[in-house]
Amino acid sequence: MLVEKTDLKGVNFLKRGKVRDIYDLGDSLLLISTDRISAFDFVLPSLIPCKGKVLNSISVFWFEKFKDDIENHLIYSKFEDFPEELKKYEDVLKDRAVIVRKLNPIPFEIIVRGYISGSGWKSYKESGQISGIKLPEGLKESEKFPEPIFTPTTKAEEGHDLPVTKEEMANKLGKELTDLLEEKAIEIYKKAAEYALEKGIIIADTKFEFAEEDGKLILIDEVLTPDSSRFWPLKEYEPGRSQNSFDKQFVRNYLLSSDWDRKTTPPPLPDEIVEKTSSLYREIYTLLTGKTIDC
Repeated sequence: MLVEKTDLKGVNFLKRGKVRDIYDLGDSLLLISTDRISAFDFVLPSLIPCKGKVLNSISVFWFEKFKDDIENHLIYSKFEDFPEELKKYEDVLKDRAVIVRKLNPIPFEIIVRGYISGSGWKSYKESGQISGIKLPEGLKESEKFPEPIFTPTTKAEEGHDLPVTKEEMANKLGKELTDLLEEKAIEIYKKAAEYALEKGIIIADTKFEFAEEDGKLILIDEVLTPDSSRFWPLKEYEPGRSQNSFDKQFVRNYLLSSDWDRKTTPPPLPDEIVEKTSSLYREIYTLLTGKTIDC
């Protein structure tokens, strides 16, 4: 079953993001991962089979894995535990929805990079820096950093997220909170990257989101998914070029090779691109968790 958008009668709809539909349950939120896919700040007209279930399930996997390292926003991740009034929506909610705490997100995207790729590689080629961090000369595309780097961005409701320096972030949040965000984000990334390497996967970079409550950081939104991370097959890794990946970069690469101008409404994806994207998302979930997704 493909889910483009939801309409849960009798449930208080809050907002629709690029991929997630959000409902207000009073003292908590219902987050539903649809099969929409976005690229270059556009929601594409094509749906990716099983994508929503992968995003939801892989986030739940990581939330559970890191629950002793950092608190997270999950209340219920199993449909069986959802309130009775939601049970009639099993076909839409099962495996693609979670119920979470209402929190105030920190207004920055927390990007951790272990390898130089994507917009980081572009910035480095232009200025020798990423988010104000001066990097050594002569780095190759996809090269591993000696230590992961912290490169936050703004969190835009619409349009582009923009890089910010750690100092700019500290001016908004304070040095103590900014230092804590850097410490926890890099700690989680390192643990995830070490685990993924055992499964034959390089996590090149990833995006985290956090909230703060009573002086504690809480991990929220999605965690280490193919929408928010770059996953590269270890056996094919070779610095000095772009890498094959199990993530949204496959769609971006197709769009970059197409005639689309990235300014107007994007065209539908060809069937073979849709099918391959779905396959890649399902494959990375299986590689990391050892489980399969029932689509």
